[in-house]
Amino acid sequence: MYETLALLAVFVLLYSAIAGAVERIWISGPIIFTLFGVLIGPVGLDLLSLEADREMIKALAEVTLAMVLFTDAAGADIRVLKKTSGLPLRLLLIGLPLTILLGFGAGTLLFDDLSIFAIAVLATMLAPTDAALGKAVVTNKIVPDEVRQGLNVESGLNDGICVPILFVFLALALDQAGDQGPRALALELVVEEIGIGLAVGLSLTYVAVRLLKMARRRDWLTPTWIQIPVIALALSCFAVAQLLGGSGFIAAFSGGLLVAVMDAHVPRHVKDEFLLASEGTGDTLALITWVIFGSAVVGQAITSFSWTIVLYSVMSLTVIRMLPVFIALTGSGIDSQGKLFIGWFGPRGLASIVFAVIVIESELPGSGPLTMTVVCTIVLSILAHGITANPWANAYGRRRSES
Repeated sequence: MYETLALLAVFVLLYSAIAGAVERIWISGPIIFTLFGVLIGPVGLDLLSLEADREMIKALAEVTLAMVLFTDAAGADIRVLKKTSGLPLRLLLIGLPLTILLGFGAGTLLFDDLSIFAIAVLATMLAPTDAALGKAVVTNKIVPDEVRQGLNVESGLNDGICVPILFVFLALALDQAGDQGPRALALELVVEEIGIGLAVGLSLTYVAVRLLKMARRRDWLTPTWIQIPVIALALSCFAVAQLLGGSGFIAAFSGGLLVAVMDAHVPRHVKDEFLLASEGTGDTLALITWVIFGSAVVGQAITSFSWTIVLYSVMSLTVIRMLPVFIALTGSGIDSQGKLFIGWFGPRGLASIVFAVIVIESELPGSGPLTMTVVCTIVLSILAHGITANPWANAYGRRRSES
């Protein structure tokens, strides 16, 4: 235990000292984290004494994703978001269903030994984008505000929307629909996951923000404890929603958005005072998640990638994502360069890891190829999106500012 703690703590310390320099080059943090995990894992130096504990990886990925979703949403510029709300709506209402449909079609061509519902499960696992992996683009001020806010909202909501869809396809694949039928099952899961998630996120956040504003007026907040409430609120939204049978991801993101709405007129430096610690916590959790993912999963899975798995993974990151985005944004006023940029920056990461663990725990027949495809797609996404994030974002931002 102490060896593992020492390795992770020293790595966090070293990376935090050079994080600013890394953000200015073409290699992203997640690439470094994952490669470090592979290096110290069983296939490398065998220094990290962690086995592929599914529950640990799932819990860490869930908490990390909840923190990132809440913090990113809370830091959103509501004035910009109001003007550009059509972009995320198109991506979620048109692009997301088309991505699942196209992923299903590609899967039926490549995986002839899987059932149609198992292929639908695969398409759903790889549909949501990752707010943490896309952070380099979303936080880059040179990228137009409407694109950054649109991608942020899309990645914040699509994983929560995909949760009930995944459970429906998983139940059908396991023949668990029962007497109620697939339509009733789908409606029940959608209402529970999204409805409970929204109710918990909005109600908890409303009470918490009112409480914090009262505490600030009465000077009850100390310099030390002022950094804790946002972290606690993000975790509360996620955990309570999950406990009640809803989507913790929807709860975390909707709660964060309500913070942004209720604090829309608060000076930026005051808002940053509250959000700074939660941003650092989310980044640290993401670092540890990718190190463990690299050590416990990637190093041992690479040898299991077949040509069909690699081909589907490449298609998932390109045509399966980008074609639906082009279709969804038709008539939006965004030019071809913008559509290409938005379509490309749909990285896969934490949400897909969580979904893969859920599928493994369900004991779905044929889950091996499904999870290997998810792992392969995430690895390719870490590399491809990590390498292209800063150069492409800077180039796209400059072209937009010059036009």
